[in-house]
Amino acid sequence: MFFYDFQIALQEVPGEISLCFSISGCKIHCDGCHSPFLWKEENGELLTNKNFDKLLNQYQNFASCVLFMGGEWHEKELILFLKSAKEKNFKTCLYTGKESVSKELLSELTFIKTGKWLQDYGGLDAITTNQEFKEVSTNKTLNHLFIKN
Repeated sequence: MFFYDFQIALQEVPGEISLCFSISGCKIHCDGCHSPFLWKEENGELLTNKNFDKLLNQYQNFASCVLFMGGEWHEKELILFLKSAKEKNFKTCLYTGKESVSKELLSELTFIKTGKWLQDYGGLDAITTNQEFKEVSTNKTLNHLFIKN
């Protein structure tokens, strides 16, 4: 599993400081995608247990959540990374363009964003969006946290 980018994200998971990994190899190819470079499987750097753990250890007292932008197409690997993050007391989140993921993957997540990017509907900050951001344990939709008054 390759990641193209690693960032500290402040807005993608409301109330959390997230370690954000943009995973390469997306097969959805949304029209208007802001990251078409993520469509190519080998773009970026191989995400190894060693470099993942190093980043988690480095930010353990600063960040509270690990966020994967994609990666569900590498489900077994992704689940292992999510378990590792949870063992270090991080919350976990997945942004996927799919409408759903497997129960096994969902069980490792604190939050999930589902739904393909549809430009006419907007993102999570639009009341017209087709996308949904949920807290997994309660199945509660939290889209309202993205909408400015």
